[in-house]
Amino acid sequence: MRKPAERPPSNPVVQNFLKQPIYSTAQISPTGKYLAITVDRGDQDVLTVLRTSDLKPLNINVLPDKKSVGTFYWTSAERLLFNAAKKIGSFERPRGTGEWFAVNADGSIPRTLIEYGTLGTTQRGKEVGNEIFSLLDTLPGDDTNVLMTSTYMRSNSGSGTEVVIMDTISGRRKSLTRAPADNCSIALDSAKQPAFAVCSSSKDESNGYDSHTTVYRRGYDGKWTQISSSKSGDGRLRVLGSSAKGAIYAVKDDGKHPAAFGLLDAETGKFTELFRDPVSDISGFIGSVDDSEQIIAVTTEAGAPQVSLVDEEHPDTALYLSLANAFPGQFVNFSSSTSDGKKIVVSVRSDRNPGELYLYDRDTGKARFLMKSRPWIDPYKMGAMKSFSFKASDGRIIHAYLTIPKDSDGKNLPLIVNVHGGPMGPRDNWGYDNEAQMFASRGYATLQINYRGSGGFGKEFQDLAYGQWATGIMDDIIDGTRHVIEQGWADKERVCIYGGSFGGYASLMAPVRAPDMFKCAFGYVGLYDAQIQLTKSDTSQSESGKRYLYRAFGKTRAEQDAMSPINFVDKLKLPIYLAAGARDARCPPEHTEAMAKALEVAGNKPEGVIIQAGEEHGFYKEENNLNLYTQMLQFFDRHIGGQARVGPPTRVD
Repeated sequence: MRKPAERPPSNPVVQNFLKQPIYSTAQISPTGKYLAITVDRGDQDVLTVLRTSDLKPLNINVLPDKKSVGTFYWTSAERLLFNAAKKIGSFERPRGTGEWFAVNADGSIPRTLIEYGTLGTTQRGKEVGNEIFSLLDTLPGDDTNVLMTSTYMRSNSGSGTEVVIMDTISGRRKSLTRAPADNCSIALDSAKQPAFAVCSSSKDESNGYDSHTTVYRRGYDGKWTQISSSKSGDGRLRVLGSSAKGAIYAVKDDGKHPAAFGLLDAETGKFTELFRDPVSDISGFIGSVDDSEQIIAVTTEAGAPQVSLVDEEHPDTALYLSLANAFPGQFVNFSSSTSDGKKIVVSVRSDRNPGELYLYDRDTGKARFLMKSRPWIDPYKMGAMKSFSFKASDGRIIHAYLTIPKDSDGKNLPLIVNVHGGPMGPRDNWGYDNEAQMFASRGYATLQINYRGSGGFGKEFQDLAYGQWATGIMDDIIDGTRHVIEQGWADKERVCIYGGSFGGYASLMAPVRAPDMFKCAFGYVGLYDAQIQLTKSDTSQSESGKRYLYRAFGKTRAEQDAMSPINFVDKLKLPIYLAAGARDARCPPEHTEAMAKALEVAGNKPEGVIIQAGEEHGFYKEENNLNLYTQMLQFFDRHIGGQARVGPPTRVD
């Protein structure tokens, strides 16, 4: 009999890790009079406006038809602009509906600015066809207008971009310029004029799949001139925007090393490097809170977030350092501020703290607590996440995280290897993680590996994933698991593997490669058969998506079969559990159904199969997640631990 997992006393109920945060975004108004937050109400998010003085609600904006408020912005001291979204699976972002709205803080003058469908004669100026609108700038100082980009399809692989100025009262729009090529993003100069277009392509020279950028500068005459192209060896350039003093910020990637941050000369296209990390891409920026719009620091995340100053002389730099020092061991950022920079909403988070907000008053020098994102989570009862690196079998350095249960000595623990999705682009990050903390509360350590292909370590590292799903990536996962065992952190007799999307794929492919390492495997919304993905997934429905899949899987049937776990069920002798969303378009449920059938024919029928009605690429509804994780924890407990504890939700008033 296996030794049961050691578990901390009074571990939280499962539901505490499944509930959505109270707020997802918070923005203070330009004068500091109001605080706007998006609040989760289950099926939809609403936009709540609070009085900053006492946090009493002033107005709650609820959209019809269960639509959620997506992103929102203060466009003046009294007015908000926001768009609508529909909540979908947990492995996808909320899907925007394309609609935009505006309203005053007190709920007056509500307006629909952009809508799809047939409208009356007086409203047809707000009606759009296949365009998708995004906010480009709120135009501080202009209380009526904002700049938007309109993206519209021109082919099955290309879209055009137009910059428009929009009145947030009437919804009237006026075109300012069109991008010079397909698939472009626009950056402004210090005068808030469209100045740069960064246009991307996913075709390589042989019509395969790769990413390239071309940068254009817009002259005073409105004409566009090319100043950089990655196809010509200039590197991939991304223009971030301009400070009020005219500095043009950009990020440049040479295709080999992590991207650098620096300044761009608008006339010559010359890039002057200010910062580059040898291991990690830049993951974020810390901007000044005054009206200079300057970047004062950058963050990188090979492990825990590291802040590097790029403007030590700016007065906001000293303020940031002071606030960061007030919260040791946590990541501090400026969330939003008043237009004069005197009141600043400060966000604080860590591996154990899901996030909280403070309001700093520059005149008094004091920070006032505002709210917690998940007040039912006690950070002092959460496990710690350690970052580490190891050498893979081919000598490459791979970075990873290990979450250790609270009050554990961190030795000889039952281990869950939790593989993130992707594989190209997404990554695991240091910070509070619902799944890792749920597992930790049951006595399990959780390993998260940023295997080759993960984002955040440069294009060359990301490109290593192509053609390496079943080989190089699996080697990284197996090598990382072996490293944790060799360090004495995990018990080699109590290791299970789990993941969603590509992580679901890896949960069944890694045991094929290392049949004695894992005692059980749980595949969630996974991809198991290249042929199903090449014909039934939403990725396969576009020309660029097909090119991506062929580069990822290989162009020949032999290559595709060799990376598909469904063809190796005879090697999968361990206990397996599968789960999928019945409406999943990214990794269709046919994957899970076919894998379950193949395992049964091979004599290893899965212990359970969930095909959840109404869910997509990752479950969203709390009751469906409760069933999923209850079954998952009980599955892990049967094979490497004890008993999962499930109880009534904790009430939060």
